[in-house]
Formats: sequence, structure tokens, C-alpha cells
Amino acid sequence: MTTVSVDTDFPDLTIRRVAGNIGAEILDIKISPDIDAAIFAQIDAALVKYKVLFFRNQTQLTDESHQAFGARFGKIVAHPTVPAPTGTKLFELDASKGGGRADSWHTDVTFVEAFPKISILRGVKIPEYGGDTVWANTATAYEKLPEELKRFAESLRAVHSNDYDYGAERIVAEQQRLDHHRKVFVSAVYEAEHPVVHVHPVSGEKALLLGHFFKRLSGFSSRESARLFELLQNRVIQLENTVRWRWQQDDVVIWDNRATQHYAVNDYGNQPRLVRRVTIEGDAAVAVDGTRSRTVSHPAQQSPVSAVA
Repeated sequence: MTTVSVDTDFPDLTIRRVAGNIGAEILDIKISPDIDAAIFAQIDAALVKYKVLFFRNQTQLTDESHQAFGARFGKIVAHPTVPAPTGTKLFELDASKGGGRADSWHTDVTFVEAFPKISILRGVKIPEYGGDTVWANTATAYEKLPEELKRFAESLRAVHSNDYDYGAERIVAEQQRLDHHRKVFVSAVYEAEHPVVHVHPVSGEKALLLGHFFKRLSGFSSRESARLFELLQNRVIQLENTVRWRWQQDDVVIWDNRATQHYAVNDYGNQPRLVRRVTIEGDAAVAVDGTRSRTVSHPAQQSPVSAVA
């Protein structure tokens, strides 16, 4: 028997909480580009509250309707460096290809100044076992910091880049994946500086902005940056702060990229796993003191030699 909760903020939604600090499954709804405006508004608001929303059995969605539904949240954007499937702005993760396993903790595309606000991921081909995705609540992570550490974190700014050490935390990094990372994902190098603590533009919550695109803390040495990053990042990914989702065919997951990190568990061997993501344009992060993210480097600022290196 499925246990559902009554949330008076969303009277038209049937909600099943999935974990204590993040995540809710929305039952009995088929999402589509022409979904009722009142229902959509409640989904949008529930996303801010629960951070990640899960929808089972969305067999009706195609690449086209997936993108059109995403456009209800704002302008959809393609990945800055990874080519989209022909005729789309989708970001495709195909485990049969080199770059299809996002198995480290990250917030999407934080190497650009205005990183995405929302991601919508659809399960196109799901393995028989393994391949779960885990999300962490970066707002709760901040809130649980000691007061002194909160104030210190609020004073920090960090540079993020897509040119990060992809193989650093992997015991075995397959050559195909390393090659894909170097030749495709880092085909053009981006860097942006963000506040380590930013203010959510809708909820007003403060959240930590870290993840694997983190490169260094402004004003600190690389060694100091790594130690401080580890201290704060470990707070984000504490198990009590996470939700783990066992994918089924045609699931759709929507997450608030401004208040989460996620990790795709790479435990499904050579089974096929294909998911496609619609990404919604966001804004520059705003620090507690009102300062904003800024671009450090992007391909238009680089010479042809440095852009390829």
C-alpha cells in the first residue's frame, strides 16, 4: 500500500514523501506541455519545497514533448560543450558511449555564471539492476552547519570549471571515458566564480554551492582550497541529507538545481542505460551580501590554441 501525505499547500497533488529531508513522488499525474496551469503552478511550487520530484510511468513523453514541458519552467538551453541529439537541445547520457556516467557529486553546469535553475531527466532505457541516482539537499546542508562555519562559508567565493580532474576519485577510469571528457566535455573551457553560499531566488533559503566542478577558493592556495572544500562538501552528502531513487522505465525526475547536488551510481556494469535531460536557463547566484556570480573565462575570451588545450 502506498502511503501518501496531505500537503495543504498543494491540494491538487497526491504526494508521497520519499525521504526525510528531500524528495517527493507525485502520483497520478501525466506531465505534458499542455498540463493545466493550476496543476503546473503547484508542481513548480512543490519543486522548491521538496527539491526533487519523481514521476513514474510517463510513457507519453517524447523528446519533443519533454522539451516543450520543460519550456513551461523557462527557456530551455543546450549543454555548452556536449552536442545535443540532432534537432534537440537535450543533454543525453548514454552509458554505451564514453561520457554517459555522471558518477560524482555535482550541481549541473556550475562552470558558467548563470547556471541552470531546473533539470528534467527522463529514463529512456533503464538497466535491470543498478543505476540509481542520489540527490542531496544543499540548503539543509548549510542550515545544519555550526553558526561560526556558516559565517565563514558565507565569506568564501569559489571558481568552478568544466576542466576538472575527472579521474581523480575513480579507482579505475576507463580510457574511453577519459578521452570523451577531454575531447568533448572540455572541448571549450569555462570558468565562473560563485559564492560558496548563495540565496535561493524563490525560497530565500541559503544553500551551499559546491560539487565536482569546484576548482579552487578565491584567495586560498590549492591545498587550503581542497581541505576547505572537503569540509563543506562532506556536509552536503551526509546520508541523512540525501534521497536515492531506483529508476524504472519512463520515469521522469525534476530537480531544483539551485538547491541540490546529485550522483549517478555506476554499479550496472555493461547494461544499457540511456537518460535524456532538459535543462532550464538560470541566473547568476547571489551571495548573502548581494554580490553575484561572475564569469572568469569563457571560450570567446580564449585564443584558438588555449581553447583547445
